[in-house]
Amino acid sequence: MTPFDEMLLGQGEGDGQGQEVRAPYRLLNEWMKSQPLDKLRLKAEDAERVFRKTGITFAVYGDAEAAERLIPFDIVPRIITGREWRKLSQGIEQRVVALNAFLDDIYHRQEIVRAGRIPKELIAQNKAFVPEMMGFRPPGNVYTHIIGIDLVRTAENEFYVLEDNARTPSGVSYMLENRETMMQLFPELFQQIKVLPVETYPQMLRESLSALAPASRANANPTVAVLTPGIHNSAYFEHAFLADQMGVELVEGSDLRLVDGRIAMRTTEGYRPIDVLYRRVDDAYLDPLTFRPESALGVPGIMDVYRAGRITIANAPGTGIADDKAVYSYMPEIIEFYTGRRPILENVPTWRCSVASDLNYVLEHLNELVVKEVHGSGGYGMLVGPAASKKELAAFTDKLKANPGNYIAQPTLALSTTPILTKAGLAPRHVDLRPFVLVSDRIRIIPGGLTRVALTEGSLVVNSSQGGGTKDTWVLDD
Repeated sequence: MTPFDEMLLGQGEGDGQGQEVRAPYRLLNEWMKSQPLDKLRLKAEDAERVFRKTGITFAVYGDAEAAERLIPFDIVPRIITGREWRKLSQGIEQRVVALNAFLDDIYHRQEIVRAGRIPKELIAQNKAFVPEMMGFRPPGNVYTHIIGIDLVRTAENEFYVLEDNARTPSGVSYMLENRETMMQLFPELFQQIKVLPVETYPQMLRESLSALAPASRANANPTVAVLTPGIHNSAYFEHAFLADQMGVELVEGSDLRLVDGRIAMRTTEGYRPIDVLYRRVDDAYLDPLTFRPESALGVPGIMDVYRAGRITIANAPGTGIADDKAVYSYMPEIIEFYTGRRPILENVPTWRCSVASDLNYVLEHLNELVVKEVHGSGGYGMLVGPAASKKELAAFTDKLKANPGNYIAQPTLALSTTPILTKAGLAPRHVDLRPFVLVSDRIRIIPGGLTRVALTEGSLVVNSSQGGGTKDTWVLDD
């Protein structure tokens, strides 16, 4: 199936006089045609130097030769019209509302299970479910303060939700640095093309987090901090970047302790209580007294303080169940159950390998499908059937038979393409999109988000850990 080209009209779409440029890209295309290719290449090199100077890297686990890598950045922006964005925003907001309602329900009466809309074992046997959250409501009844919704555009020019990132979504720092770099390199383009801003995100994030401080601190100026696992974490750059941009402290578990019934951070003037903790530490390592006793990354006793209403943790413990890809397969039912409406944005068709008939289909069509671990992330633990060798297919067949409930499968999608700058000029590459959502007293959706791009011709893998890159996403102010 021919992918949807977001820049160029396909056969039968134009006047038959050759490939035409779609309306959103016309000004950009005219400008790029006026630029010598050598000049554009120099601009790309300038962008790489900016990223190196800034230190925008990520860690690759298990890669001793390249523990720190620069994320490749493409200087050709991806453009989305304001009209398209308004529809996407409606669908994203509906989904976020449903996700929060779902999390509140499963940690209380579990009405959706009682109604038979999802199976009980999907919750009870899910390793991301946190029993310690049962019966507890976080401040403002918000579980997912920061969410990343991964979207793909198919050959039919329709956006679908590929997965939800409701635990600790990453990538927003790259979105911000991409925009800042583009504005430095191409100020004239931003004068010609009106693009909605993203640079207010850090301020919005701090305001959003502060709005959900514990009730006892509602009228005060809440103290916010970012909890990082440390410099060896793959997303450490982002943790430090966001703390700096928000003007708050970046802390590790060793900087925190329980003082007079509250969690406090070490400062030069002694320990200072924290009201809101934006944690980038997984549930299992958050509190050694509640979860893994060997954890040195978290804070002993923080769960007791949290349940006593003396600190807000963002995102709430237990939200990882909304990242689960088996739960994802039930999102149409979840959305309809909590909102009373059909989804505005549909899921990608999904086979649940825990279901015998689905497993049989997947095994018979393994070379055509993409298979993912239900708790997997970052492109790890997955199989892209059409690109897999016979040996890889055989190995994955054994995995599926041994533990079918650990996997879901989806069709290999013809992801849409946007142009990137290559040595020979512009060339199409497959992309996805991760918009970022802030949830507190209201829902804020950042216009655009992070576009991830597969830099290798024909590749569908956009994850930075698997060789993908990023580009700036422009939502037109129209």
